[in-house]
Amino acid sequence: MSSQGKPFGKETTTKTSTAQSTRNQSQLDFELEFFEGVLDRNPEYLDVLRVHGSNLTLKCRYEEGLTIDRRLVQLRPTDALAHYNLACSYSLLNKTGYALRALRKALELGYRDFRYLRQDRDLAAVRRDSRFRKLLREFENR
Repeated sequence: MSSQGKPFGKETTTKTSTAQSTRNQSQLDFELEFFEGVLDRNPEYLDVLRVHGSNLTLKCRYEEGLTIDRRLVQLRPTDALAHYNLACSYSLLNKTGYALRALRKALELGYRDFRYLRQDRDLAAVRRDSRFRKLLREFENR
């Protein structure tokens, strides 16, 4: 069934995707400000810390994201996902040694999504290191 409306072409698509991107960016900026306020009142709110850390990474504010991930690991020292996210933050900052140590800890604590490990863009810097492949071989065989 056809509809009456603007023809769907490149110009319409570009305008739509730009508007969508602007809305997403505005939402992200809103969430960053909102969650900072929540954390000012309750700095150990775990669910908010996780989302806020993720949002900081999306905004390429990697140092601040690293601070959040360090706090999460302090609050949840046996949480494999917290250590995995810490590894990602270190990798984004090209701190490969720290990233590999955090990744090892995540694997020791039970993180096992090896397929995702191999494609997570946040770990791109770490994947270039031969120690990464050795680490995966060690834990995939467990």
